[in-house]
Amino acid sequence: MPGSRITALGHHQPDRVLTNDDLAAVVDTSDEWIRRRTGIATRRIAGPDESVTDLAAAAAGKALAAAGLDPSDIGLVTVATCSAVDRCPSIAAQVAARLGIPSAVAFDLNNGCAGFCTALACADHALRAGAARHALVIGAEKMSDVTDWTDRSTCVLLGDGAGAAVLSAAEDAGIGPVAWGSDPTRGNAVRLVDEWQPRFAQEGQAVFRWVTGELPDIARRACELAGLTPADLAGVVTHQANLRIIEALVRQLDLSPDAVVAQDVVESGNTSAASVPLALSKLVQRRELPSGAPVLLLAFGGGLSWAGQVVSCP
Repeated sequence: MPGSRITALGHHQPDRVLTNDDLAAVVDTSDEWIRRRTGIATRRIAGPDESVTDLAAAAAGKALAAAGLDPSDIGLVTVATCSAVDRCPSIAAQVAARLGIPSAVAFDLNNGCAGFCTALACADHALRAGAARHALVIGAEKMSDVTDWTDRSTCVLLGDGAGAAVLSAAEDAGIGPVAWGSDPTRGNAVRLVDEWQPRFAQEGQAVFRWVTGELPDIARRACELAGLTPADLAGVVTHQANLRIIEALVRQLDLSPDAVVAQDVVESGNTSAASVPLALSKLVQRRELPSGAPVLLLAFGGGLSWAGQVVSCP
């Protein structure tokens, strides 16, 4: 069976920038408190008329254009999201309609912040099985819709945005086997509560302890499945939950001194399933990662779920 690889990326963020000082005018917080605890300086917030579909379609359109493919070439579209209010038609189906993709299988996937890496693995498996030649994988979130703006412990974290990747079947595989799983006993650690008016909530200390205690081994497992060690990596793009979590995680991985570690959380906040493709797309756009270099993608979130794989940088 052929493998698959990422051939192009794209990302999109709303125009509005919400600073820490802006939040300090709304809740009892400060720029110093937010930076010290989370590393976040700004985040992007979508307008009331800007939907998850709008964000997803904008990022996907850029990725499709960068890939140089016709919309009719795409055989699979999947959107990872936990904040979309639309249930049917799926966000993926709406994106396909906007981009003129005529007959691809289209579905949404909700695995919280681990959603993009999970969707990437599903699309890779589909291409390996010959179910399509090209796929569009998108992570898109409007977390501002599920933010409790009176809760200073969570409202400072979240932002909106989308990232997208085009996958193409290839004899030379550029997406490694996925290391994924979940711990349902910790399902309340990260959650959207209240059926009618969902709000993001988390047990911050529990998540920090789990990530720093368990995720390094999962990262090593993803590298092992790709036939590499962490020292071989050119870059690491984790879920952009909190800069302190990212720093604590990568300290345990024995990376090369030259390895690039994504820190998009500083300017974008936590964008849930959008954070990995958003951060990766920016690194590639800024040419901070060389084409073909091995990059570890690693995400974790509600469920408690995780997924990670080593990919060749497009």
